[in-house]
Amino acid sequence: MIEHWNAADPAVLTLPSGRLVRGRGLRKPLPPGPVPDFAVHLLGRTPPPVAWESRWLRWPDFRLPADREAARVLLKEVWDRAAGERVEVACGGGMGRTGTALACLAVLDGVPAEEAVAFVRAGYHPRAVETPWQRRYVRNFTSR
Repeated sequence: MIEHWNAADPAVLTLPSGRLVRGRGLRKPLPPGPVPDFAVHLLGRTPPPVAWESRWLRWPDFRLPADREAARVLLKEVWDRAAGERVEVACGGGMGRTGTALACLAVLDGVPAEEAVAFVRAGYHPRAVETPWQRRYVRNFTSR
């Protein structure tokens, strides 16, 4: 049986369905405990390799994903895999892009888009989703 994330860890967001997703800043050391089964790196340039399955989504700092359709598809995969795997979403600092992606996952999980940023700020970090255009991206995010 897979060892899941610790829901009490402040870096782990618990979605309404019970799915757990860890957010992380890649400039910080890897936290102790189990490594992800799957990770998505939200960076403006190619991330360093990791020992687990990962994907790179080109997403420059303080901006939005370079390919919004690819982002939607990849975030849906993250949401699907979080049902039974340890998944992680990570950017450089772990706030803006990571928070935006977590808010989009909350929308996929049934949180109304206009409430998703507040949900992530309450359950992950109070400064998650840093820019007005990131907040607008979440409000307009859909699973279709």
